[in-house]
Amino acid sequence: MAIRNYKPMTAGTRQRSVLVSDITKSTPEKSLLVSKKKTDGRNNQGKITVRHRGGGVKRKYRLIDFKRNKTDVTARVTAIEYDPNRSANIALITYIDGEKAYIIAPKGLEVGNIVVSGNNVDIKVGNTLPIMNIPVGTVIHNIELRPGKGATLARSAGASAQILGREDKYVLIRLSSGETRKILGTCKATIGAVGNEDYSLVKIGKAGRTRHKGFRPTVRGSVMNPNDHPHGGGEGRAPVGRSGPMTPWGKPALGYKTRKNKKESNKYIVTRRK
Repeated sequence: MAIRNYKPMTAGTRQRSVLVSDITKSTPEKSLLVSKKKTDGRNNQGKITVRHRGGGVKRKYRLIDFKRNKTDVTARVTAIEYDPNRSANIALITYIDGEKAYIIAPKGLEVGNIVVSGNNVDIKVGNTLPIMNIPVGTVIHNIELRPGKGATLARSAGASAQILGREDKYVLIRLSSGETRKILGTCKATIGAVGNEDYSLVKIGKAGRTRHKGFRPTVRGSVMNPNDHPHGGGEGRAPVGRSGPMTPWGKPALGYKTRKNKKESNKYIVTRRK
C-alpha cells in the first residue's frame, strides 16, 4: 500500500492524498449487505448526543464475522474489499461448503490464501483460535473480551496486540495503546495485525471529503458568546480564562479522565495505557 499525492491543479487537490490499497473487488457481496439507517448523532429520543453529525453519502453495512464460530472448516480468501464503515479493509472468504463471510483483512492476507478457525489450527495470518493456544510473543488482532461475544479489541486499521504471558486461566495481552490487561484464555483472537496501516497518513485535502463522511462543521468556543460557551466573550482574541479548557457544559476537556474508579474491569488491567 502507498499514499498517492495529487498535483495542485485545484485548491481541493493541493493537499489531497488517497490510499492506494490492495483492493481486488469493487462491488460488495449482496448477500452480506444490510441497510444502515442514519442517526445524525441522535439517540432513541431524537435528542442530539453526539454533535456535528449529519449528511454524508449513503452507505450499506457489511456483515462482518467477528465470532468465527465455523470451527475447523477451511475457507479461501476470495477478495479484498473496501468497507465505508471502518478504517480497515475487509476480506471476503468462501468456505468449502459454499458459505460466504466477511472478516477484517489482516496485513499480508492475499487472495487465494486459506484461513480456518479452531482450537488447534496453525499459527498463520488470518487463522482464529483461543488465545490460550497462541504462543507467547505472537501478534494478534480481533480479540474477544468475553467468550462467544465476538471480537471487540484491535479491529481498526493497523491495530494489533501482543501476547506477553499467562496467569492461571488468564492471558496477559499488551494492546497498541500501551495498556496491559488480563483476558480469559478461552476468548478467541486472530493471528496477525490489521492491514491498511497507512490509513492515518491520508490527508483529507478539502472540507467536502469530511462532509461526505457525515461530519458537519465545528465552531470554536472562543468565538462564541459567554452564554453559549465557557470560552466565549471578551474583546478580540481572548484566552480561555479558566484553569483549563472546558466543554460547552463547563466540564474539563482535553485530557480529563472520565473513567470510573470502581469500574468492574479495573481488576483485569495490569498496566494503564500511556
